[in-house]
Amino acid sequence: MDTVYALATAQGKAGVAVVRVSGPRAFAACHAICGDVPAPRRAALRLLRDGDGERLDQALVLTFAAGESFTGEETVEFHLHGSVAVVAAVLDVLGRCDGLRLAEPGEFTRRALENGRLDLARVEGLADLIDAETEAQRKQALRVFSGALGQRCETWRSHLLRAVALLEATIDFADEEVPVDVSPEVTALVEGVAEALERESAASVVGERIRSGFEVAIIGAPNVGKSTLLNCLAGREAAITSEHAGTTRDVIEVRMDLGGLPVTLLDTAGLRETTDVVESMGIARARSRAEAADLRVFLVEAGEMPEMTPREGDIVLRAKADLLGDVSDAVSGRTGAGVSELIERIRGVLAERVAGAGIATRARHRQAMERGLVSLRAALAILPQGEAVAEIAAEELRAAIRALDSLVGRIDVEMVLDEIFASFCLGK
Repeated sequence: MDTVYALATAQGKAGVAVVRVSGPRAFAACHAICGDVPAPRRAALRLLRDGDGERLDQALVLTFAAGESFTGEETVEFHLHGSVAVVAAVLDVLGRCDGLRLAEPGEFTRRALENGRLDLARVEGLADLIDAETEAQRKQALRVFSGALGQRCETWRSHLLRAVALLEATIDFADEEVPVDVSPEVTALVEGVAEALERESAASVVGERIRSGFEVAIIGAPNVGKSTLLNCLAGREAAITSEHAGTTRDVIEVRMDLGGLPVTLLDTAGLRETTDVVESMGIARARSRAEAADLRVFLVEAGEMPEMTPREGDIVLRAKADLLGDVSDAVSGRTGAGVSELIERIRGVLAERVAGAGIATRARHRQAMERGLVSLRAALAILPQGEAVAEIAAEELRAAIRALDSLVGRIDVEMVLDEIFASFCLGK
């Protein structure tokens, strides 16, 4: 395998910049630049020089032996002064070392996967951790990166392997007297895994939302104060406001951190009957996005009813609290009245849903579990028919195991690898 190198920290001027080298010639490159190779896992201060003996920088050098690094290969990290010129000079010298080339996006992490240091779920957790913008996203990504999903998957897999072994024993000794009926144990094992997969698959929807962000739609009639409320919540003029009804024609999105939760607020076109073609398109789009939103905030004039039927958890408030005598269950984006209470209500509803989140966070995870469930249900339907169909039941269980293997990257992952690693930076 080639030895690769890249800047592992952000581009631009900084206090410290880290250049990482990984592969069979990493230590040779370190020796060429430093004059020696510091002992693994013991940071050492070294003077870096180019091939002509010119000084490059004085850097902290950290080495890792094969099997002990992030990638599982010999690895060297040069902790440089974060000058653009220093980084460029060191990268240039590394590029002229024999057997070294610049790393591709995500190549260090890909090597960690290929060398068994990470499973595919942990790789995805690392990608999510790098992209995390809120506290909830950070915590969820850390759970996946720590291997929680892989560990749970391994438990399910071991139970199914035990069930397959028991079934195959009945197949192998079909012509002999089997001392114990294995069907109760097999059924119990398969039912246990199926129930766990059902729970985790259902909970993965919330996990996906934490990762991508919850959508909260502000809905109401024209000129009821939706855009003004959005601007108040966003703390900036994100939407055009006007006393003329029907100003908002498209869905306006504002992403924000709401109590540690990623939330995208949607300002939608006012819902009403209209002959204006463009406005009617905006209203149709507003209804569609509102139906798909995780939570809707309905603004209604005093004595009016919402244009759409609220779902459980939706929030219905009276608009323009600044014009009302009684401000209970009312909000005003113009004065800020009731806005703090609205934020707390939104946070409370979403936090309650987050409490039921699982450790699966991607559609790929859910789809793998659903494929496994299909096979397990087929096996459970076959098992009561006895030893005559034991081989068919065993094959269904093996199909379920393959689905779980694809979840953590044991098989059938090439089609998703390029997409996953394309999101990584060069130094990761």
